[in-house]
Amino acid sequence: QVRLQESGPGLVKPSQTLSLTCTVSGGSITTNYYYWSWIRQSPGKGLEWMGAIGYSGSTYYSPSLKSRTSISRDTSKNQFTLQLSSVTPEDTAVYYCARARQVVTTRPTNDWGRGTQVTVSS
Repeated sequence: QVRLQESGPGLVKPSQTLSLTCTVSGGSITTNYYYWSWIRQSPGKGLEWMGAIGYSGSTYYSPSLKSRTSISRDTSKNQFTLQLSSVTPEDTAVYYCARARQVVTTRPTNDWGRGTQVTVSS
């Protein structure tokens, strides 16, 4: 059973870069045909897919966030990382990492982390 765990600061100041790491256990992030995503849920809103990194290292981004988002991975640590630049209070949300067989996912499954709250505030 794969397990995903998000980690990173819970508070980020406006205009700074938000950085989160997802640590994966029970499965390799290079396993064929899996995609590793970041999803968020802002207060009162639905789940928003932000982007993903595939088993080969290819990256995919939501058009609405592409200019501010970067996803990378460290295969030696079996981790992948989200960076979101120039954050505003509207980026306050619970951030999830997830594994799926498709690039875009917003349907919670057992292959999601528990989520981590990030608040953008001065």
